[in-house]
Amino acid sequence: MEEKKFNQEKNSKWYFRILMQIVLGFFDVAVAIFLLAFLTFIYFYTNTPDIKDIQNIKINEASVIYDSSGQHVLYKIFGEENRKIIPHEDMPEVAKITAVAAEDDNFYNHFGIDPKSLLRAVKKNVENDKLQQGASTITQQLARSLFLTREKTITRKAKEAILAIKLEKTFSKDEILDMYLNQIPYGANAYGIQSASQTYFGKDAKDLTLDEAAFLAVLPNAPSLYFPYGKNDKELAAKQKIILERLEKLNLASREEVQQALSTNTFAKLKPISRDIKAPHFVMYVIQRLEEEYGRDMLEKGGLRIITTLDWEKQIQAEEILKNSKNHLNNYGASNASIVVIEPSTGKILAMIGSLDYFDKSIDGEVNVADRIRQPGSSFKPIVYAKAFEKGLQPETLLYDVRTNFGPDGSGKNYIPQNYNGKFNGLVSMRQALAMSLNIPAVKTLYIAGVPDTIELAQRLGITTLSDDGNYGLALALGGGAVKLIEETAAFSVFANDGMKNKITTISNITNSKNETVYNFKNTSERVINAEIARKVNSVLSDNQARTPVFGPNNAFNIKDKTVAGKTGTTQDYRDAWTVGYTPSIAVGVWAGNNDNSPMRAGADGSYVAGPIWKAYMTKMLESKPREDFIAYQKIESETPMISGQSRVRTETVYYNTKSGKKISEEKKNKTDSDKVREEVKVLDTRSILYYLNQDFNSRYDEEMIKRWEEGIFAKDENKDEDKKEED
Repeated sequence: MEEKKFNQEKNSKWYFRILMQIVLGFFDVAVAIFLLAFLTFIYFYTNTPDIKDIQNIKINEASVIYDSSGQHVLYKIFGEENRKIIPHEDMPEVAKITAVAAEDDNFYNHFGIDPKSLLRAVKKNVENDKLQQGASTITQQLARSLFLTREKTITRKAKEAILAIKLEKTFSKDEILDMYLNQIPYGANAYGIQSASQTYFGKDAKDLTLDEAAFLAVLPNAPSLYFPYGKNDKELAAKQKIILERLEKLNLASREEVQQALSTNTFAKLKPISRDIKAPHFVMYVIQRLEEEYGRDMLEKGGLRIITTLDWEKQIQAEEILKNSKNHLNNYGASNASIVVIEPSTGKILAMIGSLDYFDKSIDGEVNVADRIRQPGSSFKPIVYAKAFEKGLQPETLLYDVRTNFGPDGSGKNYIPQNYNGKFNGLVSMRQALAMSLNIPAVKTLYIAGVPDTIELAQRLGITTLSDDGNYGLALALGGGAVKLIEETAAFSVFANDGMKNKITTISNITNSKNETVYNFKNTSERVINAEIARKVNSVLSDNQARTPVFGPNNAFNIKDKTVAGKTGTTQDYRDAWTVGYTPSIAVGVWAGNNDNSPMRAGADGSYVAGPIWKAYMTKMLESKPREDFIAYQKIESETPMISGQSRVRTETVYYNTKSGKKISEEKKNKTDSDKVREEVKVLDTRSILYYLNQDFNSRYDEEMIKRWEEGIFAKDENKDEDKKEED
């Protein structure tokens, strides 16, 4: 019995010792955790900025984009971040309560961090196996905005929490809320509640209504996602409703106030988006290239002063002319137009308008058509002829404009192009063919020049949208390959600049906030075609007499007392109308049509739709300028007369029965009374240029193609005989 009692006492002591060891172990762990937490807290507390530094925080400086004179502000990147800090007495109560309901409903109770929300976020992150939710309070968000980055790391969250505690220790809740509402971004470059209120509702923050405040309270969480003028209206409205309903639950607003706000259509109160931006398509084009070079962060914070190449007067004039052309365009079924102006000697873009109205959604106004690919129609032909000139042909070279079957085009069908008016012109010079925009000679010219070689030349001239494996075929001569207006205008400016190419540029000078030069434009010209080739193209495109038979004497390129060169273009089904032209000092490209690629009305040629716009603009640009003439090219006499513009003289004697008018053979003529026979000597050349290129230059063009070209010539002669018979 005593032994049993002894064992029980012994076991009790053993259990007690084990229990004590466990308790002490837990205590040691707790102490260790407490010490670790305490030391971590001390470490981060001493290694985070002093809250007094809040007075010395430098607000990020906006970068400003100017025109070429530096006198006209085109745009401020974060231009509205020069926020208007409003004092506590002007801070609207509705903005405070909606911010609390949206971001931190325990704001007035916590000490900078909210343990309950923090534990909920930790649980969610563990479940998702990634750092997803942060449970940041308003104070933490302010701390992050003032002192930290947005990177999602444990270290950053720890610093954020410590800084939040410091803020709460230093400032009152009202002061923290004021700083928060003056600091946060609302999208559209609006920072702070005052800027947001003015941007979206055109009023001061103190005049905000409850529904408007709740509407704005949605934005800071994801300004891009909930952008009021974007595509996520339903999501924004749903978030606004949640905030308003939470106000009632938190007793921050009465039921009546909430119901009234819920019944209000806040979207109807939005003012039309109007950023302080001039030449918007040009500005966005500039920003895209600046971001590629310097990064968005530098633009938003670096305080850059960016002097662009934009000539203010030329831009304003282009905008005015496009604005006044709206009815003209509508008459042809066109809803949009674009203009690009380039200085050939430097490559500088002097003016750019991508659409009739940047802010008009009905025409996709934000789309910069000048930088979009569209088929150029016949406006591409000068590049084809330039390549043929490189291969030795001349403006005087003769081609037959006759019905020609070029053989299978890849689809299995024979390619038999037609001229615009359905007529044929017989033997014409390349000067006449290009000036009058004849299609059949253009296709023949491309065949001689070669599709790959023509694409290579286009690339040399700065066109980036054509590829060697594009499978364009001979239709490339008629604009079958898509290009950009800005690049084709730049390509034409190479002709204007005597064959020297300058890279397209939009920036003249950039300095930083310390007035240190970051970039300064240097002109670096590169010869990409021989000067004589450029001069031949210039001579043809500026020859108004050669253009007149098709386009009339008073066409788009006939400007009184001025010499201008240019080419129009029209695509299939009248989807695009082009006019691109130049003088030695300025190149201008105009496109007209519909952004959705829908056809214009029948007859909406480039010369009728884009031509008058081009002429009106170029006339304004040249009215106070002295006349500029292009340098004449050196004419070359070839051993092959057809290349130099002379048809080989061959004669053929033809005999006709005077009574029937029918052609008879020489044998029959010899058996017929001479008074019943009429003799006619015909001067002709039924050989195509391909024949002579093969014979005289050993170019080795396809014999089958030579045959096809000459079939058309023979058919032409036979038709002439029929015409003669009818006349007789």
